[in-house]
Amino acid sequence: MPVSGNGTVFDLYESSNRGSDNRPVITLVHGLGLTRATWAGHIPHLAEHYRVLNYDLYGHGDSAPPPRRPDLSLFAEQLAELMDELEIAQSAVVGFSLGGMINRRFAMDYPGRAWALAILNSPHERGAEAQKLVEERAAKSDEGGPGATLDTTIERWFTPDFIEKNDDVISRIRSWVLANDPKVYAQCRQVLAHGVLELIRPVVSIDVPSLVMTCMYDSGSTPAMSHAIASEIENADTIIVPDLQHMGLVEKPMLFAAPVRNFLDTHNMNNSG
Repeated sequence: MPVSGNGTVFDLYESSNRGSDNRPVITLVHGLGLTRATWAGHIPHLAEHYRVLNYDLYGHGDSAPPPRRPDLSLFAEQLAELMDELEIAQSAVVGFSLGGMINRRFAMDYPGRAWALAILNSPHERGAEAQKLVEERAAKSDEGGPGATLDTTIERWFTPDFIEKNDDVISRIRSWVLANDPKVYAQCRQVLAHGVLELIRPVVSIDVPSLVMTCMYDSGSTPAMSHAIASEIENADTIIVPDLQHMGLVEKPMLFAAPVRNFLDTHNMNNSG
């Protein structure tokens, strides 16, 4: 299990084919309370064309706790340091939920390091009432730990049919969330709640090719939010996946992996694959 100098546990998927070291890199950034295993259903498809870097955020999975109170810039710094250590000059960055906030912050903080973004099921400007609700959920995490609102969260993340028929997947994801240190989880949930405010109408706009996706019934990262994110990035593409909820990328991975790879193929600066 490779570990970087800053305590980040990662996997780097590379082909044994000659010349594969020259293939562009895709980096995957998971969401709040989850782990790099979120992307298990995506990596085989993405790795056919690209080198794929997958890692655990600070305080998640196998990675070290955050070195200071977390915010979006800390997580962007974590990624930049990991890329530097692996001698990766540029990467496309695919981020889910909190990860889709981190990859936007990364593109703003480290110009030229991201050659494309895929922003999946990520929140944006919520409006006063919805913002208050998110902040209240974050406060409950402070009081009760990762499990405080987990049952309700699972219902928001997955369709009822999937929950009924996939006990193993639901149990595994519950175990990821419950394994989080309560204090760090609460701090990261505050980042999810408040970090959106620094991404709305940024002073320096994101100017890399970007794909913004969400699911039709994602109540926390709505289609309207995805359209708003795309409106603030020049020539961004938007895809709304029908029927699914927040964790559609786990429920039906190829509905995300295929369009993400197609988008990256189109914008691949090396015209490889």
